[in-house]
Amino acid sequence: MEFAEVVRRRRMVRNYDPDRPVPPDVVDRLLDHAVRAPSAGFAQGWGFLVLEEAADRERFWAATTPDGGGRERWLAGMRRAPLIVVPHANESAYLTRYAEPDKGWTDRSTDRWPVPYWYVDTGFAALLMLLTAVDEGLGACFFGIPPQRLATYRESFGVPAEYQPIGAVTIGYRAPDHRSPSLRRGRRGIDEVVRRGRWS
Repeated sequence: MEFAEVVRRRRMVRNYDPDRPVPPDVVDRLLDHAVRAPSAGFAQGWGFLVLEEAADRERFWAATTPDGGGRERWLAGMRRAPLIVVPHANESAYLTRYAEPDKGWTDRSTDRWPVPYWYVDTGFAALLMLLTAVDEGLGACFFGIPPQRLATYRESFGVPAEYQPIGAVTIGYRAPDHRSPSLRRGRRGIDEVVRRGRWS
């Protein structure tokens, strides 16, 4: 598929065919593309938890769903995804990398960082997975893990303290789903969001 078509077709898919697993070679490509994302200092401070087995996926939903919910239309479709990938950012990897001699900093302070690039870079990796899914004829959705469920998620999967989940990505073959009501807002035009030369 042409890249422009991949970008045009990308959208958040919230319902999947539970009887069609993602082929192993496609899972490998999703992850191979994710780790090709740019990262500050080539720190590559990310980690990916891949959940393919039904029991692991069920444990994820049990750990991350507030109040044991799951009856809502949105979540019912999401729970059918045969693959969940949780991208994690590792701030420590960046602080260590930028304290190395070639970067010229002598400590691990966050004061010099204009934004937390460990989150930005892990977001880039997640986007590459979303685009790869489209290119492979799949659907995918990025969504957040509720903050009140993070401790339970960590405990359920043994996630080390230095790794922060930035969200999760469901992936699978699309099934009919409902368009998000948010789409009624429409896409903002280029003339609304782009400034050339000066902001004003």
